Amino acid sequence: MKKFVFQGDSITDSCRGREDQWNLGYGYPDLVAADISFKRPGEFQFINEGVSGDKTADMYARITEDVLEHEPDYVSVLIGVNDAWHPISNNRKSIYSVERYKQLLSMFIEDILEKNPETIIAVIGPAILDEALIHPYFEAFDTAVRERAQAAKEVAEKYGVIFIPIQEKLDELCKTYPAEYWLIDGVHPTQAGHRLIANELIKALDL
Repeated sequence: MKKFVFQGDSITDSCRGREDQWNLGYGYPDLVAADISFKRPGEFQFINEGVSGDKTADMYARITEDVLEHEPDYVSVLIGVNDAWHPISNNRKSIYSVERYKQLLSMFIEDILEKNPETIIAVIGPAILDEALIHPYFEAFDTAVRERAQAAKEVAEKYGVIFIPIQEKLDELCKTYPAEYWLIDGVHPTQAGHRLIANELIKALDL
């Protein structure tokens, strides 16, 4: 049976169960698992290791127990919004710079591929939209997130892994429906937003 590990922050966590492996939360990991399990019964085990509030440094610190020990065949990672937000919310320079983000994401991928070069990795670019709760900070926040999305793309290209540009998809969809239809607070997806991520991930992995 192939193993699929989801890694990231609250967008991935989505209130997942800590004791029940079947409880993948209410977000895109559960949608991905449901769709693939229905199409390919018995072929995959899905594991959600997302943790709310995580920055890239926190995620990398947990790589051994939360990723490598599972010996996954597939890994998806969606991280970066908190790296961008914390310097803005604290109104001070932070160690969570774009350069540090890029370094830690690179180390994350390197460690996985070093253990198993055949692991299929999908990097999902972080994304935000202009919604009322974050509007006062949006200009700075938007710039910071887009910088990290670009960094994620560059890292994915460097290691020859999959990159999924969710920000571009959301920007296009907002021409039809407003931001809060996709991201309830400008950051966390609605049901439709999670479905977007799930669909793009499944398509990119050709599963």
